[in-house]
Amino acid sequence: MIQSIYNRVQEEGIVPVVEIEDVNQSVSLATALLKGGIHCVEITFRTKQAANAIKLIKERYPDLLVAAGTVLSIEQVDEAVKAGADFIVSPGFNETVVHYCMEHKINIIPGCSCPSDLEKAVSLRLSVVKFFPAEAAGGINAIKAMAAPYRTLTFMPTGGINLDNLNNYLSFDRVIACGGSWIASKDLLRHNAFDEIEKNAREAVHKMIGFELAHVGINAQDVQEARSIANFFEQIFGFTAKENPSSIFSDSYVETLKSPYLGKKGHIAIAVNSVERAKAYLINKGILFNEESTVIRDDGKIQAVYFKDQIGGFAIHLVRNSNLR
Repeated sequence: MIQSIYNRVQEEGIVPVVEIEDVNQSVSLATALLKGGIHCVEITFRTKQAANAIKLIKERYPDLLVAAGTVLSIEQVDEAVKAGADFIVSPGFNETVVHYCMEHKINIIPGCSCPSDLEKAVSLRLSVVKFFPAEAAGGINAIKAMAAPYRTLTFMPTGGINLDNLNNYLSFDRVIACGGSWIASKDLLRHNAFDEIEKNAREAVHKMIGFELAHVGINAQDVQEARSIANFFEQIFGFTAKENPSSIFSDSYVETLKSPYLGKKGHIAIAVNSVERAKAYLINKGILFNEESTVIRDDGKIQAVYFKDQIGGFAIHLVRNSNLR
């Protein structure tokens, strides 16, 4: 169960951190986040309405992943769990709260900001910690420095993260997700600006995934035709032909297959920062995938995968951005 929750958090990549003053806004908030493509939220116990907000959200959207944040006591843990929270997040390493959660098999991500905190987490065999306050405590460089000796830990940084620095954190593979309050700020909630919250959510997801056209693929009938096509692009446009066993790339723009593959007309490759996160996002939008087409890298990450259905006669596949390792 614990690993399943953290896998979902990692697939989401973004965890909006929200203070609910008016419990009647809870479902509207959740609806806006879902429409924007985010299926996870942290409701902080900085207000008296936190538990009620969690309860209302889980009743309306039971599959939405809901964390109880800023949890400072055992009483708040019990309140949150009773309301339906999927996991607990604390700002610091409160040993009483951590031990209580572990004894009762409650998922918890405790706050850590220094090696001493990480030592405690390792001694308890925790796998995920919150790095807080992220920017004030040194940002991604601090996480990288501390992650090196603590190889079993992954991080969920929160504090000072926004659209501009989001991918600085997520590009480090030991960061499973980022928490942030900019998507559904107190000011936006105060003005019932749920359309703006939806827009912020969608913008954040697209920024995180980084959808962009990688290349267009052409299905040639044989090697000779493939070389002829590649020669055309080189002679006319100066796209240098680079041949590999199965295809010829014309620079990075066009891939000509030496024999027909998926797609009646060919394929379109869409580059993303994380195939796993892009795939999870698109599945929630109803896209089906050809699982047999999945290419797995040596490090276990997905390099590429095709959609099940064609678009306009073209097969569509996601591919990990070549600028990322």
